[in-house]
Amino acid sequence: MKRLFPAPWLSLALWFLWLLLNLSLSAGHLLLGAALGFLAPLMMRPLRPRPIRIRRPWVMLRLFLLVGRDVLASNLAVAWGVLNAGRRPPRSRFIKVPLDLHDANGLAALAMIATVIPGTVWSELALDRSLLLMHVFDLEDEAAFIAHFKATYERPLVEIFE
Repeated sequence: MKRLFPAPWLSLALWFLWLLLNLSLSAGHLLLGAALGFLAPLMMRPLRPRPIRIRRPWVMLRLFLLVGRDVLASNLAVAWGVLNAGRRPPRSRFIKVPLDLHDANGLAALAMIATVIPGTVWSELALDRSLLLMHVFDLEDEAAFIAHFKATYERPLVEIFE
């Protein structure tokens, strides 16, 4: 049964949503909604994440606190950089960060962390998951930034997920 309906609640919700959006209970809409509810979860099955296995949960608390600290510090740094942009323009750059983390769930967490911290944007991930292209708002020392990024965010995620 799980092979035909990998997400039965999603199938039912899609069918109901189709009918609701079309405001019709005609035979054609009933069939199209049922087909959508049946086929969409089957086609999306490869995109569903694998079950998460957290290896060191106490590291999550430490990572959460580090991210919180860096969010506050980065907010102040970006605000200061914006206010002083007339005197000293920011040194915005794209950098390539080599990655040791390859777990899909860990990479998703790393993407969220990079997006939450002001002044950094996750731009692109290499197909083999070995390199991350990031944009940094104001970068003084690329090597120091990469070392900080890897030690503060990537290494704990490797401990948690791999």
